[in-house]
Amino acid sequence: MTQVVHKFGGSSLSNAARYHAVANIIIGNSQLGDVVVVSAAGKTTDTLVKLWQAYQQHDSHGYHDVLQLLRTHQHELIDELLAAHQAHALQSQLNSELQRIAEQLQTNTLDEASLLAHGELWSARLLATYLQQLGYAAQDLDARQLLCVHQGQLLHLDNEKLCERHIARDKINVVTGFIAADSNQQTVTLGRNGSDYSATLLARYVNAKQVCIWTDTQGVFSTDPRKVADALKYQKICRGQANRLAQLGNPVLHAKTLSPLQGSAIKLSVRSSYDSGASGTEIVREGYCKHKRFLTTIEGVDLYRVSSLKVDELATLSQLIQHTIGHFQQQGVDFLIVPSAHSTLISRELGERGQLVESNLNGCALVSPNQYTQQGYQEMLACLEQLNLTIRFSHCDQDYALVLTDQIIDADSLGKVHRTLIGAHQQIAVIVAGLGNVGSVFLQQFTQQLARLEQHFEVKLVGLLRSRSMLFDPCGLDPQNWQGQWLEQAVPYQSEQLCERLNELDYEHKVVIDITASESFSGLYPDFVRANCHLISANKYAGTAPHSWYQSLRNELAERNLKWRYNTSVGAGLPINFALADLQRSGDEITRIQGVFSGTLSWLCSHYDGSQAFSELLFAAQKLGFTEPDPREDLSGRDVQRKLLILARELGLQLDIDDIELSPLMPESLAQGSWQDFLDNIALLDDFVGTHAQQAQKEQKVLRYNADLRIVDGKVKAQVGLVAVAQSNPLAGLSPGDNIFVINSRWYAQNALVIQGPGAGKEVTAAGVHSDLYWLIESLS
Repeated sequence: MTQVVHKFGGSSLSNAARYHAVANIIIGNSQLGDVVVVSAAGKTTDTLVKLWQAYQQHDSHGYHDVLQLLRTHQHELIDELLAAHQAHALQSQLNSELQRIAEQLQTNTLDEASLLAHGELWSARLLATYLQQLGYAAQDLDARQLLCVHQGQLLHLDNEKLCERHIARDKINVVTGFIAADSNQQTVTLGRNGSDYSATLLARYVNAKQVCIWTDTQGVFSTDPRKVADALKYQKICRGQANRLAQLGNPVLHAKTLSPLQGSAIKLSVRSSYDSGASGTEIVREGYCKHKRFLTTIEGVDLYRVSSLKVDELATLSQLIQHTIGHFQQQGVDFLIVPSAHSTLISRELGERGQLVESNLNGCALVSPNQYTQQGYQEMLACLEQLNLTIRFSHCDQDYALVLTDQIIDADSLGKVHRTLIGAHQQIAVIVAGLGNVGSVFLQQFTQQLARLEQHFEVKLVGLLRSRSMLFDPCGLDPQNWQGQWLEQAVPYQSEQLCERLNELDYEHKVVIDITASESFSGLYPDFVRANCHLISANKYAGTAPHSWYQSLRNELAERNLKWRYNTSVGAGLPINFALADLQRSGDEITRIQGVFSGTLSWLCSHYDGSQAFSELLFAAQKLGFTEPDPREDLSGRDVQRKLLILARELGLQLDIDDIELSPLMPESLAQGSWQDFLDNIALLDDFVGTHAQQAQKEQKVLRYNADLRIVDGKVKAQVGLVAVAQSNPLAGLSPGDNIFVINSRWYAQNALVIQGPGAGKEVTAAGVHSDLYWLIESLS
């Protein structure tokens, strides 16, 4: 079974050393049954085109010289690569074919397509023989045995059968690119640079898993890396943008290459045959990566206006000149961008329908996300004018902008345009998990926050998660209209699918914002980190997981230089984590943290004065939505216990949850059984709180549910429970619902540092999450 179809272009096979490098790549990256598609070696196709042109001009002296060039080049390759007996056989075959060409030249029977096919035939034959010499099972295949065309249309079902018949499962199959046969067994070509198209066609016919295009660059860049040193190499680009680049003449990927992959899961990548160890660029399906910005140059073209372009005429004209022809419409009129070298032929074919608008033009084109194209177009025009380049024609479409100039855009000018349009645009992808009260408010605030955030980065909301459903778009979601998109496009997901999508995101930075209360979701944090995501948590579970797990997560974050912010996991929007970090960075040593960390328990204790039963207050808080659905979760104190553990770990203490002594705000017997059991025994709760309140009143104190962490002589004591505090204590004057943090340290030994304010509420918590996001983006910039 074919796993991979490899394709090697002419530059990868330009000399014997390159053949040797290609053979090593094949050996290291292929298995028996795989397909290797090859182009003509070096400039062989250009030389064959010169031979055809000399033939058409009846220049016998010229075509004899070209024949000699072909013979010399091919003999040199054979001599350098093969042992004597193998070299002799290939040279004899080559000489016979060159003799046949010479006879056809003399008898005026030379066929262009058959002539041009020889470059690929020679490459395939030589590479397969060289692999055999190295001890590997290989065969060369003429693509005319595999690809059949009728009236310009590929016969897909027939071709699948031909591939099944001829492609060997026990050999490496070296196949000629660029050529096919018609139903009369006559040679046809698939267009200049059609070997890429051959590779993707064959991959579709044999159901390969992957196509790898090996070229002379390390992948697809934001612009030509040979001209602009700071060109960005993209790890992934989407098929639509790759196709647009091909239509604009970008040499890395060529027109029609992507069409056979439509609707398939076949992977396509571009890698360097000159640096096979380097990662390349993966061309992925729409929706599997964000849209990028590209700047491609155009040189030596003519611009034609066509009054009535016929159906499929563009493909016919491209086939005629063996070159991509650019096409766009402006105010309903068709324009063609034609290589100047082929302008006369195209003019003749178009006749009176074609009018030459401008000749010998150069220029550049911007390919970009739709929402940026118009702005980029204006920036490109302004930049080119500043460079004193004369603009002859321009056009802006939905996803690209084109500017044609008199002068060639040299490397320096291209670099300046690139820096203006592309170089400074870093992006961060935001994925939000949890769309309940806090999450929905966070998204409401998101649009307002963008102006501040985008002073540093371009921020894209790309994913939303709720329970087991997901809405994901690498190009960006609309935070103002996410509910409508959710209803129409959200799909069920498993954690593996989520991690796969996160891995596929190719932003400069990614952050998962966890506004859930899910322990299982927090368990995915290591997977998110391995996908190179920063973390922001309002969720407490990860921060209170077993210390070994927690420390392992911390270590992996540090190794990858990733950030984890979780200020809202304690105190909602209050800056307690910031304060602790600042004190320690300044050299202070914290000795005690105490306070009321639960807004619910703060409300209950502050309102309770004995005039009504504590249970009545509890039910009132439940109706107001201040408690968990089962208020016993609040009364258990476990939430406060987790918050204290998070703060302890902020101090570098190696504690686990069981190291913190816990006394619930209810008799332990009420924690057992059903909610009805709790209601049936509610008097026990009132007696429990009442007894403590009476004792506190005798001492002229008030009740507070307190968390307390002390460090004395290196020993740690941590406890959570109901305490009575004096009226002068900062905890006594706490407003209902507020949190308070009282911090003692070497510098705040006698007069504690106090942080107090709302410790719950969807608005302040959402704002706290935004504060963490702003801090993250500012630190990354």
